[in-house]
Amino acid sequence: MLDAATEVLRVHGPSEIKARVIADAVGGSTIAIYHHFGGVPELVDAVVARGFTDLLSRFESTGTLAGDPAAELFAMALMTRDLAHSNAHLYDLMFGLSTRGTYRTLAAGHASPSARFKACYALFIGACQRLIDTGRVGLTDADSVAGELWSAVHGFVTLEAAGHFSEHSAPLESILRPLAERILIGMGDDPQRVEHSAHAALDWARQRAASQGART
Repeated sequence: MLDAATEVLRVHGPSEIKARVIADAVGGSTIAIYHHFGGVPELVDAVVARGFTDLLSRFESTGTLAGDPAAELFAMALMTRDLAHSNAHLYDLMFGLSTRGTYRTLAAGHASPSARFKACYALFIGACQRLIDTGRVGLTDADSVAGELWSAVHGFVTLEAAGHFSEHSAPLESILRPLAERILIGMGDDPQRVEHSAHAALDWARQRAASQGART
């Protein structure tokens, strides 16, 4: 049911996640949804929770680049973009950018987007701290560095997913990469080192994609 709801969300958006639609997709009864999840809002919530688990796994995979924290951060940006590319509606729901169709918001007590993102963001802040510790930037507050960099990443990913860069043949190269490089240079990093880190992250992402493609 989670897989079916995720696919309906990807193709049709949150308003189409309905008990009958999901039940038909899995060849079961609507009763099963209420039995296992409690209702459609809870099913949507479970889909969102799994989305954050997926994003955390993607962020953790960038740990192989920890020796180059700028490359690690750029790789996290690429992993965020990949998730949004695979399911833009899910990304919207994860970060509270779209409504859940005709279904009411879950009651207080359920994890908020910021709380669920906390584990992912901790990895992001950790990479920012390593960036500071290696002397690559002139700032000393990892939280502030992370806030600025994440704002840029999330802004780009959100705008691209909404189709604002559709006229760009390669928005990754024409927008995200130079944006990230300029921010790091503005923070005090060396332009050549920044360029090297960007290359390393892109190579890592290509190798990861090729490896996953081979496994499937």
